[in-house]
Amino acid sequence: MPQNIQKDPSGTAWTWYDGEWHDGPVKVMDAIGPGSWLASSVFDGARYFDGVAPDLDLHCQRVVASAAQFGLKAIKSAEEIAALAWEGIERYARDRSLYVRPMFFAGAGFLIPDPDRTEFVLVLEVMELPEPTGFSACLTRFRRPSPETAVTEAKAGALYPNVARCLGEALDKGFDNAIVLDGNGNVAEFATANLFLVRDGVAVTPVANGAFLAGITRLRVMSLLREAGIVVEERRVTFDEVKAADEVFSTGNYGKVLPCNRVEDRDMQPGPVYRQARDLYFGWARSQPSPLRPAA
Repeated sequence: MPQNIQKDPSGTAWTWYDGEWHDGPVKVMDAIGPGSWLASSVFDGARYFDGVAPDLDLHCQRVVASAAQFGLKAIKSAEEIAALAWEGIERYARDRSLYVRPMFFAGAGFLIPDPDRTEFVLVLEVMELPEPTGFSACLTRFRRPSPETAVTEAKAGALYPNVARCLGEALDKGFDNAIVLDGNGNVAEFATANLFLVRDGVAVTPVANGAFLAGITRLRVMSLLREAGIVVEERRVTFDEVKAADEVFSTGNYGKVLPCNRVEDRDMQPGPVYRQARDLYFGWARSQPSPLRPAA
């Protein structure tokens, strides 16, 4: 790290844009480019905590893939983005918890983005991991779009107004999150995370059908549970199954693994499969190598 850069001066965010680091947020879009008025942007989110950034490489690979899905050119490779992320992490105190957000957006084009005018920005923002105290959820009347109606295979900014209205409806009803169905009426996910239910010791998650992003943390938790001998099923899930489940929990980048303690009017407690999933995930995450961690 350059010696003239003080660690953690702002305490809020560091932004890499146009070849250099900036202390705090940076205005990067103009009013003409489609990134601003047509939401021609893709992003990804990773986490840094306790000295590790689990699956950072996969998050960087996904934002590059999202750019291709959206017709943008990935002007930074996944490896370059990861290296920049670690460079940015080094600007913070080691005990900070961060949200790492790389983004590609269209700087020019009319309706169709001009791939040769793609721009890149990386933001590292201080954001604590939420405590696993549990959250409530209700069914929303809004649904996830299908691959025929939206760029659902990309983590695209244009998809998030729908997330916002799902979540807003739940908050208006006094719940913390929403359970969202796909176009066929099957459960897709929570508004802000992937969904798991447990029945008779078997973990179940909706099968990836293109209507929702099958998350990196979701896949990691599935793998860890299976390695531990827990049966994990990916299949069609109905809302009635969620309401009747022994356990419900979420996986996602923001909170990693969190328990749901109320679905509609039914209260429930965090159960043994959820606790094992959370323990396995954080045990795995904290064992990952870090460029900032001295060799043993």
